[in-house]
Amino acid sequence: MGPLLSDDKQTHLSHVILQALQGTSEGTLSGASTQALKEIKRILADSMKAEEQIHRAVRSRLLSYSRRIPEGSSEWDVLYEKTYREELRKRQLG
Repeated sequence: MGPLLSDDKQTHLSHVILQALQGTSEGTLSGASTQALKEIKRILADSMKAEEQIHRAVRSRLLSYSRRIPEGSSEWDVLYEKTYREELRKRQLG
């Protein structure tokens, strides 16, 4: 599984997030917006990397079951969601 978002989409999303943050009264941006954009993009990349690792771990676990569960079946979907949530909790991400 490759990156979930292309570099162009990450850049665009970084700009959208920065604009949204600048439009709030929660805080103000000190310094150059380019640094903030880089940080937002880094966080997005880290999140996507974690998402991919979790996806691989969940698939691996489901495929290791002694009884084969057809991928795409409702049973697979339920087990995938349950295992996904467990993996998030294990990694303290959710």
